[in-house]
Amino acid sequence: MSVIQLVLPDFLLIALGWLLLHKLAFSAEFFRGAERLVYFVLFPALLFHSITKTPLSLSTTYILLVATVLVMAFGVAMSWLAVPVLRPNPMAHASIAQCAYRFNTYIGLSLAGGLGGSAGLAIMAVIVGFAVPLANMAAVHALARQNGGRVFKEIVKNPFIIATALALIFNLFAVPIPDVIQVSLGRLGACALAIGLMCVGATLSLHGGKGAGKLMSWMLAVRLLIMPIAAVVIGWALNLSMIERQMLLLFSALPTASSAHVLAARMGGNGSLVAVTMSSGTVISALTIPLWLMLGAYL
Repeated sequence: MSVIQLVLPDFLLIALGWLLLHKLAFSAEFFRGAERLVYFVLFPALLFHSITKTPLSLSTTYILLVATVLVMAFGVAMSWLAVPVLRPNPMAHASIAQCAYRFNTYIGLSLAGGLGGSAGLAIMAVIVGFAVPLANMAAVHALARQNGGRVFKEIVKNPFIIATALALIFNLFAVPIPDVIQVSLGRLGACALAIGLMCVGATLSLHGGKGAGKLMSWMLAVRLLIMPIAAVVIGWALNLSMIERQMLLLFSALPTASSAHVLAARMGGNGSLVAVTMSSGTVISALTIPLWLMLGAYL
């Protein structure tokens, strides 16, 4: 299967989500409910099922943790380099910095399964599980440094982190899981990708970025162009396997998640600026992700 054939179905589902909301009279309330279902039930089930079904070792888990931390730290550092270079409005920067390192889990897991099968899906699930708390800490700290206690509370309660932590415990300690539970989790997970991608499409907005073109361009360049280069270097430096390097590269090339807009709006930031940056990145990634995946086959 070509890279275009691999990527196109996911972006068609994103386009369908946009059409359902904007042209076919599905309500915003419907998509808010669907996204809650995906976030709290379907995707945790997918993460748990994927990780527990694929053999992992402590050494594999540790090296993926190191790779994830390095990639995320690089993205955060590059987002803050914009301050001395561009001298942006502080609140605009605090709001939009997360667009340089936050990632769309829905797109990542969907593409990982198509690219690497069950092994690729499990590796991406582990990377995502490690990266979620890092992204949350960096984003919330930028918007409200005084809310450190709330940051910890939100991380501990995050369903992706809970599902990943439990799955790693069950996997590494070989805890048996009844077949009926695994089948149920597998069916829940099968629903997650399509619904999640349509919810991504419903959040797309290209209005609200007036006067912040340079700052938006900086964050999009970091997210879609510079972080993948860093992931390639980190993958080789850590001597990752081919499938691990591919998943790390895919993870680094993902556009920003819609949760970035939700966080900025909830914490008094510039939500509209984040929304247009996230949406622009999602559209542009339809071109950049296939290019990185094609290059990844030769790296």
